[in-house]
Amino acid sequence: MTYTTMRRALAAVCALAALGGGLAAAPARAEDKPLILVVPYPPGGSTDILARILQPRLSKELGGRAVVVENRPGAASQIATAFVARAEPDGSTLLVSFDNHGINPAVKPKLPYDTFKDFVAITQTVRFPLVLGANPGVPGDNLKDFLAAAAKQPPNKFNYASTGVGSLNHLAPEELKRLSKVELLHVPYGGGGPAIQAVVGGQANMTWLSFAALRGQIQAGKIKPLAVAGEKRLPDLPNVPTVAESGFPGFVAYSWSGMFAPKGTPEATVKKLTQAFNTVLADPDVKKKLEEAGFEIVASNGPALDAYVKAEYDRWSKFIKSSNINLDN
Repeated sequence: MTYTTMRRALAAVCALAALGGGLAAAPARAEDKPLILVVPYPPGGSTDILARILQPRLSKELGGRAVVVENRPGAASQIATAFVARAEPDGSTLLVSFDNHGINPAVKPKLPYDTFKDFVAITQTVRFPLVLGANPGVPGDNLKDFLAAAAKQPPNKFNYASTGVGSLNHLAPEELKRLSKVELLHVPYGGGGPAIQAVVGGQANMTWLSFAALRGQIQAGKIKPLAVAGEKRLPDLPNVPTVAESGFPGFVAYSWSGMFAPKGTPEATVKKLTQAFNTVLADPDVKKKLEEAGFEIVASNGPALDAYVKAEYDRWSKFIKSSNINLDN
């Protein structure tokens, strides 16, 4: 090859690189990628509602960066959680965790990830008490009256739908069953949306979910609220007593949600995301929407979220060990 030919070949390569970004292209920055919020349940449940309320304001806070809500339901949140654990640790893929995140290590002997080692906590976003919603045909207008009626029926005459074996809305009713000595049949579903559909359609008698998930059906008269598993009554359900008021002092069951990134995500990226989420959660319009949906805003940080997950794990591990609860899938 002559010197002139070599120069022409080199010029051609440089031209191709300039046009297509090929040989000399810089790797895409995480900030240039869409931010994917991975929700472990189908559309319609509490986690999905939360993510979609945060989505537009979060995009604005991140300078117009695209924010995408991606539902990956199945296996009591394990599919979505494992997906995020394996994602590139650049801050572009986050887990919108649910209460299962702290419970699964206690109920699942073999998880496809390590809850306490494979993630970096960003912030707890909200918490919310479970609301016992029942089909209108269920006897009683509150939990106390329902339990009195159910006690006169054969065991397992009534059932409740959960979002899966080992979920909070499986364990909390089981704890109440032990306290009330009223047997209810557990029927697991694949998420809050399917559980609600089962109650409305009469395939299940009741379910324990957030007010956000049940609100539309309650307002339509297709589900009646019997109790709130919080420390106090909800402003939008002032006539619905708490479980504690119904004869079970100290009984509370709060679901919650937080954000996690894959292990190895840079500290600076985590800090930026924590600040972004907490700014969004403080936005008046976002706060109003969340509170109207029955969410209690937390807006913490990574260490606080890690401590909360550990406390939840300890609580339900102790309950499971002291009970005969069936955790078979």
